[in-house]
Amino acid sequence: MSQTNPLPSMKEFNQILAPYQTPAWKPAIFQLINTLVPYFVMLGLMALSLRVSYLLTLLLSVLTGALLMRIFILFHDCGHNSFTPSRKANKVIGFLLGVFVFTPSEQWWKSHSIHHATSGNLDKRGVGDVLTWTVEEYKAKHWTEKVGYQLFRFPLIMFGLGPLWIFLVHHRFAAPRYSPRETMSVVWTNVALVAYVALASWLMGGLVNFILVQLPVFWLGGMFGIWMFYIQHQFEGVYWARDEEWDYVSSALKGASFYNLPKVMQWFSGNIGYHHVHHLSPRIPNYRLEDCHKGIPLFQQEVKTIGFWQALRMIRLQLIDESMNNRLPTFLEIMG
Repeated sequence: MSQTNPLPSMKEFNQILAPYQTPAWKPAIFQLINTLVPYFVMLGLMALSLRVSYLLTLLLSVLTGALLMRIFILFHDCGHNSFTPSRKANKVIGFLLGVFVFTPSEQWWKSHSIHHATSGNLDKRGVGDVLTWTVEEYKAKHWTEKVGYQLFRFPLIMFGLGPLWIFLVHHRFAAPRYSPRETMSVVWTNVALVAYVALASWLMGGLVNFILVQLPVFWLGGMFGIWMFYIQHQFEGVYWARDEEWDYVSSALKGASFYNLPKVMQWFSGNIGYHHVHHLSPRIPNYRLEDCHKGIPLFQQEVKTIGFWQALRMIRLQLIDESMNNRLPTFLEIMG
């Protein structure tokens, strides 16, 4: 952040962002059609491919998994009431999309809203974010906890086992911190999932076929999604501050990146690469994020831009070093 040109306040930003904050039915319906139709067509093709070769099934799962990630973004927008102009429609559509992505709508939306309200706040970590310790916290832990944290941050575990754990296990249970409405969303999602799995299994010729088709899709789609979420908050120069100094605007523009993806990947990720815009105003629909980014010059000046290949280097960043302006060192640097 420039010292001579402080960022506008959120009140000032709301005036600037107002033209982009209104959802519309036409793009929302179009996105549902151009996402759900190809997704279920791909699932059908994968089921048919089982008669030919499972290798072909796995190859088809790459595109299907990318479509699943896009479905998750539409589900995510429903939680912000930024997908359609109707709050009721957002709730209904969001619940149904939540079934397709094996995620209870109300509980996940609550967790995600906490993430938006606390992102970059060192004193309010732990809900809806990727667990990240400070260097001092890491050094103070018992060696068993250090090993556990290192394993959690190991790419093959975070991006490999993480999707299966989150979607197939973690989301099946209600968290104690949430309200009865959010708890019941877990129950109703699980009930709907039983019906969905039963119907899909019947159409695909059995439960085993359903698992052979759906499992790689969820693994890849979840891996893509976790990667997107991780890289947009874990990069050199990312904003972290203690509660008394934490600022919402700074956390959005300095604590969320602009992940500059190729157009095709931008489409599959539902424009979520414009993460700084989304964090500044979750009311902006995914289909207006790019226009907002390009329409406000400040975003090109104040936001961290990360390229597709550059992002791969961010995997090695593991901790928050408060003594060095919150830079993110690796485990090797700390041990050295």
